[in-house]
Amino acid sequence: MAQNVNPHSAPEPSSSIKTNEDRLRLSKDNHAVTKRLQKELMVLMMGAEKGVSAFPEGENFFKWVGTITGPVGTVYEDLTYKLSLEFPNSYPYSAPVVRFTTSCFHPNVDTAGNICLDILREKWSALYDVRTILLSIQSLLGEPNINSPLNPQASHMWANQVQFKKHLHETYHKENSKDK
Repeated sequence: MAQNVNPHSAPEPSSSIKTNEDRLRLSKDNHAVTKRLQKELMVLMMGAEKGVSAFPEGENFFKWVGTITGPVGTVYEDLTYKLSLEFPNSYPYSAPVVRFTTSCFHPNVDTAGNICLDILREKWSALYDVRTILLSIQSLLGEPNINSPLNPQASHMWANQVQFKKHLHETYHKENSKDK
């Protein structure tokens, strides 16, 4: 038996309902991530961590600019580096993409600013936060993993700290003078 159905009020096909459900879930996920990042920002602002800071880039809470200073007693002492942090919708269950935007000559950093650090990849944990990431990268500056280099030249030079520091400071100042 035929039913009277208004074609303009017919239910949407299940594929578009799924799309709407996905949009709603994504919106909730984004809200949860934004809330988490707001808390992390407050921890950074209220904390007394020396040499690390980060803030959202404009209004976008999913893209941050971080700053770290080289650890005292290392060849990186007195140098300041900027990083970009891009958070996925699945943060904190997935690691952010973190890159140096300031040129960084280091065994575990390539020329594009990519960082080889296990906590940003296979050893990521939802317990890590922006502060932990920045402190880990700061620590990596003074204690590279030369067995897993992204920059073979820097890895090779690391054994001679005097030569390494000279090259590091020359390239740092040369690259940063271009940015000004």
